[in-house]
Amino acid sequence: MNSKPTGKHKERVLSAALVRSVKEPGFYGDGNGLYLKVDSNGAKRWVQRLVIHSRRRDIALGSVGIVSLAEARELALQFRKIARNGGDPIAARKAQSAIPTFKQAAEKVHDLYLPSWRNAKHGKQWLATLEEYVFPYFGSKRVDAVTSADVLAALTPIWNSLPETARRVRQRIGSVLKWTVAQNWRSDNPAELISSALPKHDRAQVRHQKALPYHEVGAAVSLIKKSEATTSTKLALEFLVLTATRSGETRGARWSEIRLSDRVWEIPAERMKAKQMHRVPLNARCIIILEEAAQIRADGCDYVFPGVRGAKTLSDNTLSKLLRELQMPAVPHGFRSSFRDWAGEQTNFPREVCEFALAHRIKDKAEAAYARSDLFEKRRLLMDAWGEFLQKVHESDKVQAV
Repeated sequence: MNSKPTGKHKERVLSAALVRSVKEPGFYGDGNGLYLKVDSNGAKRWVQRLVIHSRRRDIALGSVGIVSLAEARELALQFRKIARNGGDPIAARKAQSAIPTFKQAAEKVHDLYLPSWRNAKHGKQWLATLEEYVFPYFGSKRVDAVTSADVLAALTPIWNSLPETARRVRQRIGSVLKWTVAQNWRSDNPAELISSALPKHDRAQVRHQKALPYHEVGAAVSLIKKSEATTSTKLALEFLVLTATRSGETRGARWSEIRLSDRVWEIPAERMKAKQMHRVPLNARCIIILEEAAQIRADGCDYVFPGVRGAKTLSDNTLSKLLRELQMPAVPHGFRSSFRDWAGEQTNFPREVCEFALAHRIKDKAEAAYARSDLFEKRRLLMDAWGEFLQKVHESDKVQAV
């Protein structure tokens, strides 16, 4: 019986045949501190004995049925190098076992990002696209093992058929892997290394939000007002058009955000895409809409345009559904485009005023540092002119800025 290690420093003493056939209980040395331990019940497992920080330690490397002789030797050599350099291979092994799979990392990143997203729907879509297009390919892989080939395999089936979705999926993969780089689980981001491996998309074919020509918007508003939709829905959609705001901003409008005496609507930063408070000047027609909305306000409800249940906002689909029922080739967001085209072609207001009216921020950081004003008074003149234009459906005279 080989009851204890021999202490010899020979390497590769064992053979695969011996590992399979040996039955006598004991320790059988192979070199680099690696031993095959045979128990009295015939079970066989790998053990490595090393001196770590001046203490002898036994490291379990796994059973023979799971870890081959070659794999055990590779682990033993790796751990011995760590120990000789003053490290702790046991701690390093624990750290390595803590590395998550891509799916686990994505769920963690999703939880981290969730408070910063403007609505729950976007957060749900973020994770849903990874579940559908990525997890089946490498969701179960540890993040340090994900390769550019894995990313390419997930994106290739949808790159040409669903180009917009594919670009978003690639960006989301990249976000997850950037987080793993920050965690020191890997040093590179494969999502950034595959640009040359994928064909370029023809961005000219990207479909934009459906929008009406600006000279048709006035007639569209008239049609909306005559529709059989609920009063709250009709008022909300007209208010959206007049203020050139996004659907979520209008549907979530609260009475506590509106100062009728000053004719201003202050949308808080947490409800804005750019996460900055946005002041909206209210023209004459907006004030009338708010007065009509006040007449249907339920007790204790702070929403300006409540849904059918009163205490909640209109649903995301409500405004879009009305436009479809009226057979209008437009979506709510498209009215922002109609407004911008009108402002650019039919007025002399500066570009900055028109962009600020849409809550678009200056992208150049140096320029933005000096642009402290939101040009509110000039925007008030612009929005008054927009309201007057919509009231005069057939008027084509050019509106002049003051």
